Amino acid sequence: MARFELQDGDFGTALGLAAPMGETLFAMALRHASGRDGETDLVSAHMYFNLAAQMSVEDAADHRQDVAAMMTKAEIGRALRLARQWLSRN
Repeated sequence: MARFELQDGDFGTALGLAAPMGETLFAMALRHASGRDGETDLVSAHMYFNLAAQMSVEDAADHRQDVAAMMTKAEIGRALRLARQWLSRN
């Protein structure tokens, strides 16, 4: 699973685009859900869709539900814990 340590507020350019943080998190979720950068990682996808949804990104909650339908309860729990950890660090 890819992790990004964010020490500054310029996370919006992490994917090479100038975008609001929520939109960037949504783009990262899509990358993990599609496996565009390698193997599909539904736990990370759920985590990033969850974070994007909390930042009011349209469609993020719907995508999170779609991903959750393919996950076990344990995987969903892990994704939620990772999202809480991400929020506490950033």
